[in-house]
Amino acid sequence: MSPDTVSASGAPAITAPQVTAEVLTQALPYIQRFAGRTVVIKFGGVPVGDPAVANAVAGDIVLMHSVGIRPVIVHGGGPQIDDLMGRLGKEPSFVAGRRVTDAETLDIVRMVLVGKVNRDIVSSINAHAPLAVGVSGEDAGLIRAVPRDPALGFVGEVGEVAPGIVRNLQELGYIPVVSTVGADAAAQAYNINSDTVAGALAAALGAERLVVLTDVAGLLADVDDPASVLSEVTASDLAGILAAGGVQGGMIPKVEACLQAVRNGVGSAHLLDGTRPHMLLLELFTDAGVGTMIRPDLQESGA
Repeated sequence: MSPDTVSASGAPAITAPQVTAEVLTQALPYIQRFAGRTVVIKFGGVPVGDPAVANAVAGDIVLMHSVGIRPVIVHGGGPQIDDLMGRLGKEPSFVAGRRVTDAETLDIVRMVLVGKVNRDIVSSINAHAPLAVGVSGEDAGLIRAVPRDPALGFVGEVGEVAPGIVRNLQELGYIPVVSTVGADAAAQAYNINSDTVAGALAAALGAERLVVLTDVAGLLADVDDPASVLSEVTASDLAGILAAGGVQGGMIPKVEACLQAVRNGVGSAHLLDGTRPHMLLLELFTDAGVGTMIRPDLQESGA
């Protein structure tokens, strides 16, 4: 027995390979459970703007695919839109957290989401394995948009999801990467909140999980205490927290998307910090998990 396999007490020490084996053993039932199931991953904001983080998440997604899970990526890109607007001398404007989107801003949104961020995510995944295919909500009528508010310009809500193009890509063994520009019946494009699209698409696909990657650890019981992460809440509990004003700012559409998903057939939704290594795998494949899991109420889950 080599020296590094003996503890100070003289008993055999746990080696790194043994730790790896223990993790894999714990992951096995989850891999078996999720095999053949769809997991929708919302990826955007700060995480998607950091190449190192994007590459690490891409590696986790390819690993998921390699064990039989069917990941679908939905992304935003608000910071990247703001950056390009600033470089073009255009000041972003927001009303109640929604980006005012005139015709010029809509062109910028499409350039950034469809032409830049989508391609970057596709490239990050394909650097690990040639599996990713980028699509827009405008493609094949994937996201039918309806106007949200005339004061916001070309800002839309999800009117209908026609997930055929995503299902077809999955059946061919690809990983769809969806940018969240939708179109109405007249083919007019609209900027749609990416969290909203992720929740609606997860429901339309009958996904097993919706995972929302953000830059915070999860949903906080106390917004002033970063350590007060709620590990699990029911849909009803979360709706109560939302109604009481316990969710602020950019977390509101994320929480609303999670509620929409679990109330429309998705097995559970998860909020977690996508900037930390392998959070996606830890949430899906370990007993303890990380972040916050939102599960349906018993009557919604059929239990």
